Amino acid sequence: MNIVVEQAAAAAVDATKFITACEASLQAKKTATLLKTLHVNTLITGEIGVGKKSLASFILPDAFFIDASNFDELLLALENSENIIITNLEKSPNFEHLMQVIKENNVRVVATAKESFSHKISDDFFSVKFNIPSLRERMEDVEELLKQFISDAMVLFGSNNDFDVSNFKPDLSQNALSLKRQVMMNYLLQDVKDTELMDIIEQYLYDKLGSNSDYRTLLYLYEVPLIKAGLHKFKSQVQLADKLGLNRNTLRKKIAEHKKYIGNKI
Repeated sequence: MNIVVEQAAAAAVDATKFITACEASLQAKKTATLLKTLHVNTLITGEIGVGKKSLASFILPDAFFIDASNFDELLLALENSENIIITNLEKSPNFEHLMQVIKENNVRVVATAKESFSHKISDDFFSVKFNIPSLRERMEDVEELLKQFISDAMVLFGSNNDFDVSNFKPDLSQNALSLKRQVMMNYLLQDVKDTELMDIIEQYLYDKLGSNSDYRTLLYLYEVPLIKAGLHKFKSQVQLADKLGLNRNTLRKKIAEHKKYIGNKI
């Protein structure tokens, strides 16, 4: 049981407390509020980082988390718990046996799973099922999350510097998780010193070096951000070529060479 408890203590909930700035997230929170008073098994689905764990913890605040892939530990926990939150339900190696053990021990379960999760037994087992939309469908929530993560960054880095969001394009590839990482990185780097930046690059390159062509193959780490920053700032290949002291054709070749990272910048 100690293993389970330690894993539960170490398990991280979603990147933030559940934000309810838009109607979809507000309805999800209302559903979770109702479920706090009902002894029913619940399945929450959605993409990574949308707030599944936050809502699960809101419903069962005293329950601990355990990943469905940790099957033996999960079975042990079910024998010693009244309430439990099972994450990544789709990773269970034996779904039928898991459901049987839960029923035998009369454990109340709130489970989370990816949006596409489907199992014939789940319809009968989970009395309530609801899906949390991605942040791409909840842009009002993105604005609130951005404010929260900026505030978190200020506290973390002990700084009162403003964060320029005028040209900020939120990375929602992993919803709140990728957004928080992006904000933290951008906040850290906006005032980074050249020596600090070189230290970061040095640490990154340390494990990459080893072949006879490293200089050529790793040069993109310098060229790509330089070209992207220049195109963003000057809005013109002609002006950028002039500022960099490059022939216009040379710049075009570089852009074409790094098309994977730069995209189509004509």
